[in-house]
Amino acid sequence: MTPEPGSTDVQSSEALKALLRRIFDSQIPNYGDYNLVCATPVPGSSAYYVVGYRWRPAELVFAPFSPGSFESIEPPTAVNTTNLSHADEVAPGSYEVGTSTGRIFRFGVEPQAQLSSGGGGQLLVLQEEDQEDFNSFLDTFLELA
Repeated sequence: MTPEPGSTDVQSSEALKALLRRIFDSQIPNYGDYNLVCATPVPGSSAYYVVGYRWRPAELVFAPFSPGSFESIEPPTAVNTTNLSHADEVAPGSYEVGTSTGRIFRFGVEPQAQLSSGGGGQLLVLQEEDQEDFNSFLDTFLELA
C-alpha cells in the first residue's frame, strides 16, 4: 500500500521506509547488515536508489527503484574496495560514486527525500538521522577512493 500523495507526516514516512526496505531486502541476501537511505536524483542523473551501506567491510549497495510503483528496476550494484574507482562529494549532499567497470552513480541524500508519485504528487521520506549517519559513513568511504 503506497501512502497518499502529499502526505508528509511521520506515519506516512515510516510506511515509505517500509516499502523501500522491502525493495532492498528482497534482493540482498544479508540485508540485515546494512543501514538504508533513500537517494534522489541530482543534476546529471534521473535515478532513485535505496542505498544500503555498512561500515565493515565498507560497502555501498545501490538498488534502483521506480518511485511511482515502488518496484526495483534493475539488479542492485555493490561498490566496495575491490571495485571502487572514485567517490566524490560534488556539492553539499550530492555525490558521485564510480566502479572500475565504468558504472557511475550520481545521487543526493537529503534529510527529507522527495519522491514523485505516479499520480503527480509528492511523497516525503523523513531521514534526518539516517542522513547524518550516512554522511559520516561517506566521509570514511571517500577516503578509500
